[in-house]
Amino acid sequence: MSVLDNLANLQTFVHAADTRSFVETGRVQGISASAAGKCVARLEQALGVRLFHRSTRSITLTAEGQLFLARCRRILDERDAARTELAQQHATPSGTLRISLPLVGDLTLPLMAEFMAAYPDIRLELDFSDRLVDVIEEGFDAVLRVGEPSDSRLTARRLGVFPRRVVASPAYLQRHGTPQTPADLLQHRLLHYRFPSSGKLEPWPILWPEGDTAQELPVHLVANTIEARVALALRDGGLAFVPVHSVRDALAAGRLVTVLDEHVHSCGTFHLLWPSGRHVLPKLRVFIEFVGARLDTVP
Repeated sequence: MSVLDNLANLQTFVHAADTRSFVETGRVQGISASAAGKCVARLEQALGVRLFHRSTRSITLTAEGQLFLARCRRILDERDAARTELAQQHATPSGTLRISLPLVGDLTLPLMAEFMAAYPDIRLELDFSDRLVDVIEEGFDAVLRVGEPSDSRLTARRLGVFPRRVVASPAYLQRHGTPQTPADLLQHRLLHYRFPSSGKLEPWPILWPEGDTAQELPVHLVANTIEARVALALRDGGLAFVPVHSVRDALAAGRLVTVLDEHVHSCGTFHLLWPSGRHVLPKLRVFIEFVGARLDTVP
């Protein structure tokens, strides 16, 4: 092993740079001051540069020594991080996780309850919002979001894909008629969603028949949550374009039905995002794996 390959030699150099004393370095490392000085001298010989200016009273770094010190710190920090990471692989996940979740409580709340039962030593702080939070600036450990990620500072894991459909109550359709073509939507009450981050209305991905000109759909109500539009659709308020998972029970019970299925082929995608370049602690690692396994196939 060469002098440069020995991390102990690099540690001795860093101690000497921090304390500006071979005597203090030797005391901390359990060697003589002479041995500490010789270790640095061997490094200088191997590098072909002088790392310290020496006097009878003190030692100070040269310009080359300053550059080498920065590199050595990074190398030793990586070693310490590797030790910590390996040790934590066997540690019980614990601590606080601050998570931002979209406003789809019907899907995420049962999932969070399962996670709490599986990892009782982890405390969850949940922030439900459809706004585009700044994960790093606002101090979140991770966020669950719908759509494609765009922040290069974040690591993203693609999770489940979920269908979206146009739904209405049987009573509403009995009174107003069941739309058979996209053009029929122009005569109905439509319940729309507004994105909190942009203020724009969510477009309805209607496939208009060949030869038909796409029309601007009417807006009878605008809300910023799925729950509000589902509740109004259940109360015969109109047609809503929503994720199927948010109306699964209502569809099964016949309280809502889908319409224009052949003209609406739309799926959303869940992504879990967390800050890039950081060591993933056990508490976050198990959360990522837990959520990923359960949202891999959202019905």
